[in-house]
Amino acid sequence: MSPDHQHPAVPGGTRGWLHTRPVLLVAFAFAVMADPVSSVAYAIEAALRALHGDLDLLLPTMGLVVALIGLVIVNYHQLVARYPGGGGAAAAAGEAFGEAWAFVPIGALIVDFVLTIAISSAAGASAIIAYLPAAAPWRIPLALALTAAVAGLTWFGHLGRAVFAAMTLAFIAVTTLVLIDGLNAPVHPSGTTTHTPGHWAPLAVALAFPVAMALATGVEAPSSAIAQLGQLDDKGRRRFGRTTLWLTLVIVGTITLGMTAEAVHLRIGIPAPDSTQIADLAQRAAPKALYAIFQLATALLLLSAASSSFQAGPGLLKALARHHDQDGDTGILPTPWGTTNRHHTPYWGVLAFLLASAAVITAAGGQDQRLVLFYAVSVFMAFLAGLLAMARFAAREHHHGHLALNAVGALAVAFTLAVNLARGEPLASLAAALFIAAILHRLWIRAGRPRGIRNAAANAEATPGQAQSTDAAHRPT
Repeated sequence: MSPDHQHPAVPGGTRGWLHTRPVLLVAFAFAVMADPVSSVAYAIEAALRALHGDLDLLLPTMGLVVALIGLVIVNYHQLVARYPGGGGAAAAAGEAFGEAWAFVPIGALIVDFVLTIAISSAAGASAIIAYLPAAAPWRIPLALALTAAVAGLTWFGHLGRAVFAAMTLAFIAVTTLVLIDGLNAPVHPSGTTTHTPGHWAPLAVALAFPVAMALATGVEAPSSAIAQLGQLDDKGRRRFGRTTLWLTLVIVGTITLGMTAEAVHLRIGIPAPDSTQIADLAQRAAPKALYAIFQLATALLLLSAASSSFQAGPGLLKALARHHDQDGDTGILPTPWGTTNRHHTPYWGVLAFLLASAAVITAAGGQDQRLVLFYAVSVFMAFLAGLLAMARFAAREHHHGHLALNAVGALAVAFTLAVNLARGEPLASLAAALFIAAILHRLWIRAGRPRGIRNAAANAEATPGQAQSTDAAHRPT
C-alpha cells in the first residue's frame, strides 16, 4: 500500500518553499500513511464485533493493537536503516534466506494490494450509505463504481503525492474536530452492546485484537516507498522513512485510541446494517454539517488508499515484467505486464487489479466488515518474513539486543497471524499469497533464476532511471 510514484523537484532548488525538504517530508509522510489512517474507518468496529459488542473491553483491545503496531515499527526502523534504497520485507527475505524466498512477501503484497482496493472501496460505499441510507440497496454496484472510478483516474496518470497527503491531513483535521465536539456531547447509547464477550476477558481481548490488526496495513509502506525519493541520498531516505514510521504510530495511535475512548464514553455499539460505528460516533458527537464533512473526508481518504494500491500493485507487476537493462534481459512475467500508456500507467496491471478487486467485493457482498477478516493475513505474512530476516541478520552479526527485539516482534506477528488463520476463512488469503508466490517462483526458474528479484518492490517504486542493479544489496551504516 504505497503512494504514487510522482517525484517532486529536488528540495532547496529554485522553485521556492514548495520544494524544500520539510514540505517534501510532509507530502511523502502523509501520503504514505493514508492506508493505515483510513483503516480506522473499519478496524475499531471489527474489534467490537469480535468482542460481541462488549464496549468495556474495546479500549484494552485497541490499546493492544496500537502497542503491536509500535513493536512492528521498532523492527521496521531497523529494516529501513539496512535498506535505505527501499525494498522492505522482500529485500530482507531475499538477502537473508536466498533470492527465492523474496517471492513469499511479494505474493503477500499482491494479495494485500487487491484487498486494500476492495476493502477501501467497500468501506467508502459504507461511508456514503451511512449518510444516505437510501443507497443501501445499491451497495455492491456503488462499491464497484467507486473501484472503477479510482482505476479510471489511475489509468490517466498519477494523482500526485500531494493529493494523498491532503486527503490524510483533511481527515485528521475533521476527526480532531469530531473528537473535541464529542467531549461535551450527551450520552445516547446506540447500536448493539453486551457484557458477554464470549470468553474470559483477557482471552477475549487476545482473540479479538488480531482482527483489528487491519489497522497495521500500510505500516510497511515507508520501507519500500522511500525508493521514490531519488532526489535524496541514502541518509536522507533513511531519515524520511524512519520519521514517517514514527509519525504513523503517533497519528494512527492517537486517532484510534481517541475514537475508541469516545465510542466507549458515548456507548456507541455495533451499528445497524446500513451504518458504521464511526459514522454513528460522528453523528452523535458533531453538528450535522460537521458530520457530513466527516463522512465525505472518510470516503475520500478511503478512495485515496485504494488509489495508492492501484498504483503500487501494477507497478510491482511492471517491475517483474521482462525488460532489457544494463545487465541484459531481466524479469520473469510476460512483457505486456510492463507495457505503459502515454501517462506511464501499466494498464494491463490496472485492469488485472480492477477485475480481482471487483470479484472480491462482489463475493463479500460489498461488506467491508466481511473483508476485514481476510485483510490482516497477507500483510502479516510480509511482516513475519521481514522480521525473521532481520533476526537472522542480527544473529549473524552478533547483535544480541536486536536479535531479542526481532524475535519478540516475530513471535507477536506469528501469534496474530495464527489467530486470524484459526478463524478458517482467512486461510483463503494465505492460500492466495502462497499460490501467487509459487507461480512467480516457477516463472523465475524458467527464466533462468535472474538475480535481483528481492529488489522488485524497490524498483516498483523508483523511476526507471533509479532502478537498482539486479545484484544490489544495501548494507547498514
